Amino acid sequence: MIFLSGGSTMLEGMKKLLKSKDTCVLATASGNEPHCSLMSYAVNDDCREIYMMTFRSTRKYENLLSNPVVSLLVDTREEDNPADRTHTKALTISGQFERIEDEVARLRAKNSLMDRHPHLKTFAENPDTEFFVVKVKSLQLLDGITDASFLTLD
Repeated sequence: MIFLSGGSTMLEGMKKLLKSKDTCVLATASGNEPHCSLMSYAVNDDCREIYMMTFRSTRKYENLLSNPVVSLLVDTREEDNPADRTHTKALTISGQFERIEDEVARLRAKNSLMDRHPHLKTFAENPDTEFFVVKVKSLQLLDGITDASFLTLD
């Protein structure tokens, strides 16, 4: 395993993977109860902010409000041969949930999501939809079965 505290080449590879995909698994927790959700996302240019949306009435949103620490998983398994996934990449992101209170920031998040996911327009325009951001704290990339890299963002 390789652990890096900074490494721009590795960070660029992680950003490239994050930008190339548009769905992830979001892990939230309430107490000692984990909960996973398949989510559509969009990222800002430097990949330090990941935008998502959800209905306010979901268990996921309740979990986010009670415990803002989250984990995301983005991977390449769809691109790989199911018989040989030894080259699959899996990016685990640790971050912090934040509600988007500012209307300009909310519109920026909505527009980013609509650019990546125009099929979700009706969902985005629902009055019960909450837009939120995950502020990225660290990234861990597993490249294949044994090659792992870890970066903490400042």
